Amino acid sequence: MAEFIPLWLFAGVCVCLLFGYPVAFSLGGTALIFAAVGSMFGTFDSVFLEALPNRLFGIVGNETLIAVPLFVLMGVLLEKSKLAEKLLDSMAMLFGTLRGGLGISVILVGMLLAASTGIVGATVVTMGMISLPTMLRRGYDPALAAGTICATGTLGQIIPPSIALVLLGDVMSNAYQKAQLEMGIFSPKTISVGDLFVGALIPGLILVGLYILYVIMVAWLQPHKAPAVPREELRNGSNESLAVQLFKGLVPPLVLIFAVLGSILSGIATPTEAAGVGALGAALLALGSGKLNLPTLKDAVYSTAKVTCMVFMILIGASLFSLVFRGFGGEELIQDFFSQLPGGVVGAMIVVMLLMFFLGFILDFIEITFVVVPIVAPVLLAMGLDPVWLGIMMAINLQTSFLTPPFGFALFYLRGVAPPELKTQSIYKGVIPFILIQVSVLIMLSIWPDLATWLPEQVYAD
Repeated sequence: MAEFIPLWLFAGVCVCLLFGYPVAFSLGGTALIFAAVGSMFGTFDSVFLEALPNRLFGIVGNETLIAVPLFVLMGVLLEKSKLAEKLLDSMAMLFGTLRGGLGISVILVGMLLAASTGIVGATVVTMGMISLPTMLRRGYDPALAAGTICATGTLGQIIPPSIALVLLGDVMSNAYQKAQLEMGIFSPKTISVGDLFVGALIPGLILVGLYILYVIMVAWLQPHKAPAVPREELRNGSNESLAVQLFKGLVPPLVLIFAVLGSILSGIATPTEAAGVGALGAALLALGSGKLNLPTLKDAVYSTAKVTCMVFMILIGASLFSLVFRGFGGEELIQDFFSQLPGGVVGAMIVVMLLMFFLGFILDFIEITFVVVPIVAPVLLAMGLDPVWLGIMMAINLQTSFLTPPFGFALFYLRGVAPPELKTQSIYKGVIPFILIQVSVLIMLSIWPDLATWLPEQVYAD
């Protein structure tokens, strides 16, 4: 019975979460209770907890994680500068006069906004408030409009620079080194957040392309669901020429995004340094638009501090949880379970993906990244899987989970800002085709892993 204590530990955390306790304290508190009881009955060696101070020092001294508050600050400042509204107006002028053009505009703006903010909730809420009323007013099918916004909002999981990829890259790097040491490789290779950024580019663009293709097909087969918008209605009464409006709306954010991603891809800057460039650039954009003042800056810094504290508290709780989990023999239990699965590494991969998919209904990507990935990733990597491919598969899998009814986070975010006349059934119905698209991309990545691994090999080739 003692060998199953790690499973009870995990179940205890889930129970605490269902009762509404904060994730960080659920992880740390449950772990401490189990450790105390285990020490009393001789099933847990408290020496494992002696590693906690070193773990905490490693967390606060991790330069990679400095990118988290910087990218959050970048996203908040861009949101405050009303960038999304200008982008949507510009894209709508380009494509809105075509059938399905407004939907295409929303997808492209969502992609750029995802690359700017990297936060699913922020993108869905922003796009829901800005574009959903416009799409409904222009005669778009409610299900198509809701599905398009939810799906593009989740692109923040996979389009770099994504906070999810920053956190996942750091955890995956540690798991990869651990797996190699267990395999007897004492000069282990490393992967970086930059590897995941580059690896996510092609799958992310494929997703965007398939989203656009779906909207075009709907507009072609069922024109009434995605009608064109007259050019006069898109100009919003502005006397400026189309070229001037496009320049003002598109160029500044594109320059910022290319500066951030370009500095990473070219090797000029690390993701952390590029995040600093992005935060400064976002501040300059907000200043240039006249939206940056002391109250706005104070609000942005407060929001950044709040998100950053949440991330680091969860990471501390997850570190304590993983130590206690290991002390109860959880790693050996997982290894034995995976080794006995039919299908070998394929069976193990399917089980992990299903587990993460269902956990995505009740946990955010931060908790899953810090709690689940450190447990399962070393075992999978020791079976010979590529760390970049595994990281991208996990990111898209969680993206799909956040979109799946009835518990997907993106659906709740949109429901919170959608007008009352938009029925919940319409939101659920609208996301189904996009879920199928994401599942098809997962299948494509399973068949052709080079979609995720080829570009990093070319960019970082010696």
